[in-house]
Amino acid sequence: MKKILIYTSLICPYCIAAKKLFENQNLNFTEILIDNEYEIKKKMIKLSNGRKTVPQIFFDDDHIGGYDDLLKIFNDGQLFNKLENE
Repeated sequence: MKKILIYTSLICPYCIAAKKLFENQNLNFTEILIDNEYEIKKKMIKLSNGRKTVPQIFFDDDHIGGYDDLLKIFNDGQLFNKLENE
């Protein structure tokens, strides 16, 4: 199974929702806080092709996107597929 990495901020409701979705599915993830961390935020922006908002979610090296993108693949029934295959 691919590793889940999520860049977040403490004050972001979408970050909380994304983490809750993973927790409800019993999926482990690694969280990286970007609050007051310029270099980490810069790395996130580079990895996410210029996206500056959080959360930014990755399955291994695959950029999934933000919360709306995660919710779409979850609602389409593709979450575990993307984590196991592709």
